[in-house]
Amino acid sequence: MQIKKHVPNTITLLNLFCGCIALVSIAQGDFLYGFIFVCLGIFLDFFDGFFARLFKVSSPLGLQLDSLADMITSGVVPGYVMYSMFAMISENAYLPFAGFVITLGACYRLANFNIDERQTDSFIGLPTPANALFFLSLPLIHEFELLANVWFLLAISLLSAYIMNAEIPLFSLKIKKLNFKDNALQMTFLLLSVLLLIVFQFLGIPLVILMYVLLSIINNKFLKAKVS
Repeated sequence: MQIKKHVPNTITLLNLFCGCIALVSIAQGDFLYGFIFVCLGIFLDFFDGFFARLFKVSSPLGLQLDSLADMITSGVVPGYVMYSMFAMISENAYLPFAGFVITLGACYRLANFNIDERQTDSFIGLPTPANALFFLSLPLIHEFELLANVWFLLAISLLSAYIMNAEIPLFSLKIKKLNFKDNALQMTFLLLSVLLLIVFQFLGIPLVILMYVLLSIINNKFLKAKVS
């Protein structure tokens, strides 16, 4: 029983360790390895909660550990990626620090998430792991000229901090019943996501994140119109 108690927290700490490796990789200019270890960290982030529920060992300590680990993997790492991208295209010594607005936005979201009782089955504002994947994929997209534009990078950094904390309900990706009628939105999104990733590869990742937010906004408008 004691071993089961420590399994979720161990997985959470492995998520944190992946974030640390990602930071070192990016500092060495290896954005691909950084991306891989952030993906691994996000994968572990899913399973710590899964095992906590499976073993019935959820605890306040686990909740705090999870947020602290996410702060590194999904907060500090994407901020450092944007810092590095700014540094590569700007001669201004101070401008690259603007990339850490992503980290500040992630920190605020994670703290707010811990006290917000509404976000159980779905999310309000973009989750930090999705935001991290968005930014970790950017240095791997070589054919997108806008990524060499300082103003574009600044705009998406500021938008990121806003979207993570905006009062925008995002539809749940959980499929509770195996039929298309009850899960049309989720299944359509997953199918389109697979197609985007196959066709556009790394460029498909930010496109998937953008599609998720846009579909959620459209879905919210549709639900409001349906109720009224």
